[in-house]
Amino acid sequence: MGDSIKKEEFASELLGDETSDGTVHHVNNPVLDLPTIEKKYLARVRSYSKDRNTFYFTDGVAKVEIRIVSDEIIRVRLAPQGSFLDDFSYAVIDTDQHAVSFSVDEDETSFYVKTNKVICAIRKADFLVSFQDLSGKVFSADDKPMHWEENPDFGGYYVYCSKKAHEDEAFFGLGDKATNLNLRGKRFKNWNSDTYGYAFNQDPLYKTIPFYIGVTGGEAYGIFFDNTFRTFFDFASENKQRTSFWSEGGEMQYYYIHGPNMMDVVKRYHSITGTHFMPPLWGIGYHQCRWSYYPEQNVREVTAEFRKREIPCDAIYLDIDYMDGYRCFTWNKQYFPDPKKMISDLAANGFKTVVMIDPGIKVDENYWVFKEGQENRYFCRRGDDYFMEGFVWPGRCQFPDFTNPSVREWWGTLYKGLVDDGVAGFWNDMNEPAVFGRGTFPDDVRHNYDGYRGSHRKAHNVYGMQMVRSTYDGLKKLYKNKRPFTITRAAYAGTQRYSSVWTGDNIATWEHLRIGLLQLQRLSVSGLSFCGTDIGGFTGEPDGELFTRWMQFGVFSPFMRVHSAGDTRDREPWSFGPEWEAICKKFIEMRYKLLPYIYTVFWQQHRYGEPILRPISLVEQHIPKNLIREEEFCFGDKILVSPVLNPGQKNKVVYLPEGDWYYYFNLQPYAGSQEHTIDTPLDEMPIFVKGGSVIPEYPVMQYTFEHKIDALKLNVYYSKGKFDSYIYADHGDTFAYEQSVYAEKHFLVEGTDNSLVILQQVEGLYNERFDDYKIYLVGIPFEIKTIKADGVEVSLSKDELGNEYVLIEKDFRNLIIA
Repeated sequence: MGDSIKKEEFASELLGDETSDGTVHHVNNPVLDLPTIEKKYLARVRSYSKDRNTFYFTDGVAKVEIRIVSDEIIRVRLAPQGSFLDDFSYAVIDTDQHAVSFSVDEDETSFYVKTNKVICAIRKADFLVSFQDLSGKVFSADDKPMHWEENPDFGGYYVYCSKKAHEDEAFFGLGDKATNLNLRGKRFKNWNSDTYGYAFNQDPLYKTIPFYIGVTGGEAYGIFFDNTFRTFFDFASENKQRTSFWSEGGEMQYYYIHGPNMMDVVKRYHSITGTHFMPPLWGIGYHQCRWSYYPEQNVREVTAEFRKREIPCDAIYLDIDYMDGYRCFTWNKQYFPDPKKMISDLAANGFKTVVMIDPGIKVDENYWVFKEGQENRYFCRRGDDYFMEGFVWPGRCQFPDFTNPSVREWWGTLYKGLVDDGVAGFWNDMNEPAVFGRGTFPDDVRHNYDGYRGSHRKAHNVYGMQMVRSTYDGLKKLYKNKRPFTITRAAYAGTQRYSSVWTGDNIATWEHLRIGLLQLQRLSVSGLSFCGTDIGGFTGEPDGELFTRWMQFGVFSPFMRVHSAGDTRDREPWSFGPEWEAICKKFIEMRYKLLPYIYTVFWQQHRYGEPILRPISLVEQHIPKNLIREEEFCFGDKILVSPVLNPGQKNKVVYLPEGDWYYYFNLQPYAGSQEHTIDTPLDEMPIFVKGGSVIPEYPVMQYTFEHKIDALKLNVYYSKGKFDSYIYADHGDTFAYEQSVYAEKHFLVEGTDNSLVILQQVEGLYNERFDDYKIYLVGIPFEIKTIKADGVEVSLSKDELGNEYVLIEKDFRNLIIA
């Protein structure tokens, strides 16, 4: 090609000739008159107006909305040209909680929008926005005015917000990031991605939760950046005095959430994005999964082995091989000739069946799901109106547009056949969405977005959320008054209203056990408390020690499931030999003993928005050292756990927060507010119960509701002072709790030098299926002389092991031990 033009020559020909003084003379350049793309900043505030609980400030062109959501929550929106985008969110369900009172004042320098708890200051000279409490302490303040730049490729704007980072400030949240709990010094991108075998610090992963918590001076606030495009967060990485968040499109819209406690921030975040649904009780038991259990004989053998070995288990999972050629909502009749009978037989043996459903629908004119989707134009389309196609497990596929309400309604009906077959739960995978080769959809794919149409750039991060939403809503109709069980890999803020989550395709390494510990704590404070890992690692080969230590951690993971790839060795609890099987069995039995406590913690998340897993930084945020602690966490507010994270580890240092604590296995007391060196034999893991607690305990069952109990065991751990405990119960599988058919029991425990008093109050209409409590007393420092229940003297009894307990009716109101 002798007449070819080099790149440099082509550029010179296009742009023109450069003279000796550096001036470029352009020749026939058709784009000479395009303006330079530059960042534009808010300028001086010119005026403001008010509409009920919303204030609008303008610099003459751009406009900023300050909306009072509640006394502690304020929404900020930016309109670069003065016109706001449609006020629509998949994440937020309540933007109008209303403050008790609010006002606006001004002085020479600033406007002040005030509630009973927070002051939002807008500086007149440069439009800087800050948030402070009523004492004047500044929690969050702009470092620069909000700014934007035009997006020349797609239209709209890149939008930016920069905040000052306090010197001592630590940052938490952001979902499933595979990194340290404190995010300071790091930068992140949110773009849901299929990340098989991800590494520490790899980013992005499967979920987009653009919510973080800042802690400075021992006090906390939160920022929720509700933007579904690619978003970015910089926590004092580029500049040690600045933290920033920005997006490649959409609107600068964020919520300031006041604390000052981290717990308050998380609860208030849930007040606008919703809490987790109450799961069916079996959904928080032990689950066994593999890619894949098939054919039917294999499923029957595995489940029979659980019952033979008396290892509790509530659910067996079927991965994609149960389908006919990976076609969703079908059965491979060669592997499963009579699935309905198999599922019925499994149910009779105490097993629920959970199956996978992916979004990719095989292009096949003889496949009923594809035909319905095609005929109704339910599948995503490209910019040129051709259907979006990509290759996943079935081969060439098309993909439903779950942001279309009609598609969601249709998708929910597709589960009917599987529900009629007896399937109890559904697992939505590959919904980032994942596509072989290119990774995900092209940006030009169009989405309905509930009538607010947009490209895949806008819809990508909510695709998985809207898929599992349609699954959950459809199942609620099909199951009628029974609770659905759903699990999703991809998520956006607010997904907790529809599903549990897991951390995706992890690796069988000690490093990934540690990563999982970090991810679950982070997910829990980011709104996705019903979370878990693939116990043992999805890919790779764990040895018996790693698998067992992971199982121990799994007992205190809200979602407890073993899962593994098909090219790895078996991962049942007995797969590593008798020694490891015995330990795994011991810990799975512990999970089932603690189910009434675990279920109560789920209720506290559902009703009150409290995270299930609580990092030490949340428990004691006022202690600077605690902001970097990562290996201990509290499950609820009564049990502290510190998983063993290294092979051959004989002991570890464990920090216990303020109060009295008891080692779970031998009931030895430990003082709080200090570190302790704890032995870690293979059949134990550091587990502590807080003094003053009432911990309910079931007898070991092979599955939930295997049999009725006559009395509920209550372990009462003595401590001097006054303490609250709760126990929650309901039917375990219906929505009757929404009509107050539940029992929330409040125990007030007061310990003195010579007495222990337990008061009980009950809320709700549910009558539990037992008659009595067996109360076991732990750590009593005095000799017991009298026990009175509601004024009637009772005596101590002994169980088969010689342990003493108090047997009283479950409806007692006042128990005095002295």
